[in-house]
Amino acid sequence: MNIDARELIILSAIPGIGSQRLRGLVNHFRDTHPVFQATAADLIHVPGIEKTTALSIRAFFRSEQYNVAKHNADNQLSRANKSGARILTCWDKEYPTNLMRIYDPPPYLFVRGTLREDDECSVAVVGTRSPTDYGRTLAEALSMELAPMGVTVVSGLARGIDTAAHLGALKGRGRSIAVIGSGIDLIYPPENKQLAQRLIASGALLSECAMGAKPDAINFPRRNRIISGISLGTLVVETGIRGGAMITAATALDQNREVFAVPASINGTQQSGANLLIKEGRAKLIENVQDILSELEPRLKKGLPTNRRSGREHSPPPELTLFEGKVYHAIGSEPTHVDLIAMNAGLSTADTLVHLLSLELKGGVRQIPGKFFLKT
Repeated sequence: MNIDARELIILSAIPGIGSQRLRGLVNHFRDTHPVFQATAADLIHVPGIEKTTALSIRAFFRSEQYNVAKHNADNQLSRANKSGARILTCWDKEYPTNLMRIYDPPPYLFVRGTLREDDECSVAVVGTRSPTDYGRTLAEALSMELAPMGVTVVSGLARGIDTAAHLGALKGRGRSIAVIGSGIDLIYPPENKQLAQRLIASGALLSECAMGAKPDAINFPRRNRIISGISLGTLVVETGIRGGAMITAATALDQNREVFAVPASINGTQQSGANLLIKEGRAKLIENVQDILSELEPRLKKGLPTNRRSGREHSPPPELTLFEGKVYHAIGSEPTHVDLIAMNAGLSTADTLVHLLSLELKGGVRQIPGKFFLKT
């Protein structure tokens, strides 16, 4: 097939031609160019194109709208080139396999960065823009554990949980993909511009929106279907009952994908969406990364990457002192707060912090925000 990105953008501007009809047209003619020459009689043989739509398509090519669409397509390609983006179509080999399997995959995406075949093993981590310290820390910690196991972390680059998820994946030296609800040349929120550059360097930034499109509210529900669609499962970490993460969870279920949720405090009302998902049986309760992996493993054709490991497989650094050893073994398989480490080790918090610093210098543990510690 010969898919011309400029022609694809022009065809997407035809009134009444959504993503499904656009894919149908290109698939039928095995090319973008023949659509421009097709007669109404030719077009009605395309599934989903009835006589009225066929006549509308032909009328478009004779109208001023066609000239406007050509100018807009040239402008889009120029802006994409200047911002270092490219257009990836659903007929390209690089197009995400998981995304192609949803009901309504975007015919094309604007991409900055790289997509890889092993990104098929991915988990979306989503939640509120106003998380508690607990939620932010947990989202980062879980993402940081998923990353070295070869799981790509997908989120939306928004403030709060999204940002924590991306940062966690980067700290875990793994891959992360951000799907944004604006033009790929317009990073929102602006304080995440540096984070976006880091994601481009070690993953990808994707958008279905036109170049220059503002982050309007209308863009985000459709953006959310890409976040869930590109992933094998979606993890919800703190969200309100009417939060955007609830829409992502609902979309994931519609796409026959797994949904996970971390239980929130029963004393809070603003972040009770995750609890509702669990209570209604729409999400599986997650306490650690292994809970996620055990659910997703059957859905992976080749299994999880071979570098997958559990907390029990960590080996302590050599030459630990007696008290360093106590502190090291007091850390669980998941990120553990310093107070709990101190209690498990039978030491004061002050002494525990001294030994944790020593363990960090020896490469045995790593600190994450909120005074949580993780074995390396």
